[in-house]
Amino acid sequence: MVRKDPPEAADTTKSLDSGDLLRIEDLVIRYVTDEGIVEALNGVSLSLKEQHTLGLVGETGAGKTTLARGIMGLIPDPPGEICGGRVIFEGQDLLRMSETQKRSIRGNKISMIFQDPMTSLNPVMTVGDQIIEVIRTHNKMKPREIAAMAADMLEMVGISRDRMREYPHQFSGGMKQRVIIAIALACNPKLLIADEPTTALDVTIQAQVLEMIRSLKAKLHTSILLITHDLGVVAQNCDQVAIIYAGEMVEYGSLRDIFKHPKHPYTIGLLGSIPSLAKEVRRLKSIKGLMPDPTNLPRGCTFHTRCNYAAGSCALSPPPLIDAGGGHQVRCVYAQTGFPPAGESASGEAR
Repeated sequence: MVRKDPPEAADTTKSLDSGDLLRIEDLVIRYVTDEGIVEALNGVSLSLKEQHTLGLVGETGAGKTTLARGIMGLIPDPPGEICGGRVIFEGQDLLRMSETQKRSIRGNKISMIFQDPMTSLNPVMTVGDQIIEVIRTHNKMKPREIAAMAADMLEMVGISRDRMREYPHQFSGGMKQRVIIAIALACNPKLLIADEPTTALDVTIQAQVLEMIRSLKAKLHTSILLITHDLGVVAQNCDQVAIIYAGEMVEYGSLRDIFKHPKHPYTIGLLGSIPSLAKEVRRLKSIKGLMPDPTNLPRGCTFHTRCNYAAGSCALSPPPLIDAGGGHQVRCVYAQTGFPPAGESASGEAR
């Protein structure tokens, strides 16, 4: 197995300010298994401002959910290991906290919507009791007040309070997701992590759930980390975007930076694979090859085996994050110089 050192972390201190609610610095997470060491995250750094939405985009297996679980303190140990880095929330490093301190923050100041609403709810508890449990854990209130607050949360997500005593199997998939959102927002958290919140839902329900998240964000002044592989969802909901590939953040910037001025070949490939209503094309573009095995990542740039512009140096050492201006960060040797003609290396020789 070829071990790969974590890439050089970007110096993000100049681009981060007091408006940052969450700041992740050089986070490294690995899983030690019988088959080898899974290098899930390799030096990820990013930030999220208060009342903003950050979209985290990448393929399945890129490390998106691992990053979310790392923030929440839910990495299973073993086999998971947080090997380095910091997760700063409201000025405190979550990785240095005791488990008791983490529990006081989880569900209270930071909440998470997990991927599958079908398996995220307890099937033998009423939905009302599941909301009440969260509120009771973090608030010293009378039982009657807690029950009223739980009913209000159901009403807020569009479910009648009369259904408080019903069980998850009595709800549709979209309604279950609304219940999960009610649970996540029950204590009015500062940060909501939404991990593919619409994956198991049909298109119509997806739109309703996303619209509800947007309206609740505006009402409760919540910051959101939105994990998805759908660039259309990102375009409609996010202020900043982070593109993650094989456990590394390859591009980070404002929504306009990523959609109008992409600078990493992977980002360009993702955008090029989206069907356009304005252009008539015969075939969709695709990115050649597959994402590398996280137990055997290639040396150098993890994307170089699929890149049309890879130079010899790309296979030797991992490129650092380069500031392309205005906080737009790119992990590519061509970030500032621009790409050579497709199929040629930096020296101009055909590949």
